[in-house]
Amino acid sequence: MKSYKAMSKDELLKEKESLEKEYSDLKSLNLSLNMMRGNPAPNQLAMSNDLFEGLGAKTDFKAKDGTDCRNYGIPAGIPEARELFAEILGTDASNVFIGNSSSLNLMFDTLMRACAFGEIDSEKPWFQVEGRKWLCPVPGYDRHFKVTKQLGFELIPVPMTDEGPDIDVIEELVKDPTVLGMWLVPVYSNPDGITTSEAVCKRLASMKTAAKDFRIFWDNAYCVHHLYADEAKQEKVPDILSLCAEAGNPNRVYEFASTSKVSFAGSGLACFATNKDNFEAAMKVIGIQTIGANKINQLAHSVMFPNLAAIKEQMMKHAEILRPKFEKTIEILDNELTGLDIATWHKPNGGFFISVNVFPGTAKATVAMCKDLGVALTPAGATYPDGNDPQDSNIRFAPSFPSIENIEKSVKVFTVCAKLAAVNKILEA
Repeated sequence: MKSYKAMSKDELLKEKESLEKEYSDLKSLNLSLNMMRGNPAPNQLAMSNDLFEGLGAKTDFKAKDGTDCRNYGIPAGIPEARELFAEILGTDASNVFIGNSSSLNLMFDTLMRACAFGEIDSEKPWFQVEGRKWLCPVPGYDRHFKVTKQLGFELIPVPMTDEGPDIDVIEELVKDPTVLGMWLVPVYSNPDGITTSEAVCKRLASMKTAAKDFRIFWDNAYCVHHLYADEAKQEKVPDILSLCAEAGNPNRVYEFASTSKVSFAGSGLACFATNKDNFEAAMKVIGIQTIGANKINQLAHSVMFPNLAAIKEQMMKHAEILRPKFEKTIEILDNELTGLDIATWHKPNGGFFISVNVFPGTAKATVAMCKDLGVALTPAGATYPDGNDPQDSNIRFAPSFPSIENIEKSVKVFTVCAKLAAVNKILEA
């Protein structure tokens, strides 16, 4: 296909006329489709419907250490669950705290503890740090941004590269003592699907920061969410807790994960992992905040998933459902937009999202046109702090929930709208 940038005005007007005809035809279909959020599809959730049946063999409801999971106790989680997440994250079980279903809840609470009480190496609670700032790789996860915004941080965008967040930019920004931390989804980032390189991981662990209590919130949400069985395509990162300890910054990281897209999205387990000193400080507050998370659910998950091998088996079942949806989305983008010089996109090997950068200045118009045709997409700008994408370019796709048939319709609508918005923008110039 000929690049829109190389077309004459007459060619662009002819293309606009053709696209407007397609737009009108699609409008007449009265579609009602949604690709906004990365919800697991019903057949993915159904894979865990027998989660609690395994408890039938545990008639005493006891964990491996003899704890009765029906009763009070073990605020950090039962041994089986801590060992499972330790295996998933490549760390020691003593570093792992098990919570209820939401890792976002654990992130919020962890940040709240620092704000209210300070970290173990803080001079004062973070709520007392005027002009406090937080680094946000972009495009990124909107809920991360909302958490730090809610707690009064100024959000500083950091551009993503093919190796993860721009580490050169980060190393400059952390020279500011009011920069207290950063978000990062290290494996299959939301929404680009980029995995942070080992070199960047090492620099994050070893870099000098003006704030001695600087923290990285390492949201390892997709570390087992591979789309392909071929291990060469299964992207991974080194154990960040070990890297930080080796670099002399043992307190730097809190790592988060969950089973939200492994078992049940709203009824799974979540965890954080951190070093001994951080862990003990956190438990002093958590021990007052709660008697403990749902141990029956922890036991059920531990029976269904006794080890990492069981998790991997489950995730390949998920991949069989997700992979065709991702590949269909990419196929349509390739067929409809390649060569036009109006959009770029990543082809992730895992995770739950696909990120598309449309012609600068047209993301909002593209999303609005899609909505007019009955296709709901994540709002333009949502992948940036305060919804402010300076290029008005990035759009996040969530292909997990719709059927293949609906993905075909939705992405086709998107490509028509992206092309029409681009033609209009070029003609305006």
